Amino acid sequence: MRELTIAYSPDATDAFLFYALRHGKVSAGDLGLRFAEDDLEALNRKSLEGAFEVTAASFHAYAYMAGRYAILGAGGTFGDRYGPLLVAREPFPPDVIKKLQVAIPGTMTTAFLALRLIEPDIAFTLRPGDRILEAVEAGEADAGLVKHEAQLTYGERGFHKLLDLGGWWHGETGLPLPLGGLFVRRDLGETLALRLAALVRASVDHALTHGPEALAYALPYGRDLTGAMGERFIRLFVNERSLRYGPEERAALETLFSRAYDAGVLPHPVPVDIIG
Repeated sequence: MRELTIAYSPDATDAFLFYALRHGKVSAGDLGLRFAEDDLEALNRKSLEGAFEVTAASFHAYAYMAGRYAILGAGGTFGDRYGPLLVAREPFPPDVIKKLQVAIPGTMTTAFLALRLIEPDIAFTLRPGDRILEAVEAGEADAGLVKHEAQLTYGERGFHKLLDLGGWWHGETGLPLPLGGLFVRRDLGETLALRLAALVRASVDHALTHGPEALAYALPYGRDLTGAMGERFIRLFVNERSLRYGPEERAALETLFSRAYDAGVLPHPVPVDIIG
């Protein structure tokens, strides 16, 4: 039996995506699949070392790990006119954003990459993703770059939206904003990579077509998300785009990487190498 480890973050969207594969709704055949969970920014860093055969990571991180990994052909997340938000306790006008100290969840996140396309020299401080709003409330930063559940709950805590990066990106390009994906280590070979892509695609398909059971499993992973709000959040990021990379998704990736390179935010061109 060939044993492989798939690593992903312990949030509601990844739990929804992998529900079927983890619980035998999709058979892995003679593959012995192990699963590891870690914070996405930690996975971004570990991916640079090739720590796992398959790993979730930000597309920003892929720019630095493309020598070890290719993009697995299923499991991607895109923000279609929505995405990570820049929020603050005060409704700062747009021309003030460049002067703000921003709490961010990691320098390898795609959210930070997109923010730097707007303000390349933005001042920032690092905080865990679930502590961004607390850092702003404590006066440790002027604004926070939030993703995951805080994208829906920030208003309940008295925060104002300064910028929706997915909306900004669509206005600039007409494309969805690439956020994160699954990546397969190149040394596994194409045959096995194709098989893994098919398994992930089947797991996504099962979750989308068996929503209630997959949601029941995934919602406890969501911080402060329940019921209709939790379902809305999950389906924003795990949807038909997660089944495969079509022409629009590929164009979005190529545009993100080329613009970041042209702006000097990435140090080298990045190949969009999708397997499966």
